[in-house]
Amino acid sequence: MKTPRQHTDTTPLIEITSLTKSFGTNAVLRGFSLRLLPGENLVILGRSGSGKSVLIKCLIRLIEPDGGDIRIMGQAVTQLDRASLDRLRTEVGFLFQGSALYDSMTVRENLRFPLRRHPERAQGVAEDSLIQTALESVGLAHAIDLLPAELSGGMKRRVALARTLILKPRIILYDEPTTGLDPITANEIIQLMLKLQQELGTASLIITHDMDCARVIANRVIILHDGINYAEGTYSDLARSRDPHVRAFFKDTNSPYHD
Repeated sequence: MKTPRQHTDTTPLIEITSLTKSFGTNAVLRGFSLRLLPGENLVILGRSGSGKSVLIKCLIRLIEPDGGDIRIMGQAVTQLDRASLDRLRTEVGFLFQGSALYDSMTVRENLRFPLRRHPERAQGVAEDSLIQTALESVGLAHAIDLLPAELSGGMKRRVALARTLILKPRIILYDEPTTGLDPITANEIIQLMLKLQQELGTASLIITHDMDCARVIANRVIILHDGINYAEGTYSDLARSRDPHVRAFFKDTNSPYHD
């Protein structure tokens, strides 16, 4: 069974300090902070509605934060103009919860889309070669001319991951990568995430409430509670905590995932 790769570089790729975001009178983020280190898998756990997805969308300004500081690879995200933000986003892959494939496009066309928007990322390599390589990395080269409607849920998630990888990002943001998948397919996605971390050295921020996913994949875990970084440590460290807000996440966590 694959395990998370350990890294020693302590210069953060992402650093969030005192992030705040409210919707009307509902304060979702109340001063949240984190650091994502090169090559690590950092899992953020939180109950439904705790602000996990809001946080990850604030990172790349799909949602504008109210306050605090976000730095990605040293750049102050909230201060970037649109062109600079778009360039930075090519370094940050985003795997959406629903895969977000274009229904009218084949798998090939879905992967070609980001290359057409950012041709400089191809670095002189032919589009078809990049598409083939990306699909081979997720085990779906045979599906290149299928439409999303012809794919299973797990296959859609893999194609979406291949589309994310095609621009060769340094960071991948995963929004609930195993949601809606059966345990066997979820395990396949988790093992694929570990494989990509080990082979490509990507750093990943993984938003989930799936404790089995967190146990298998995390180098570190953060618990988002009451809008803040309530607790942080390895999965094992937090599993031993006596804090009731932490322990609530670690009940009945016998994992169905195995290699």
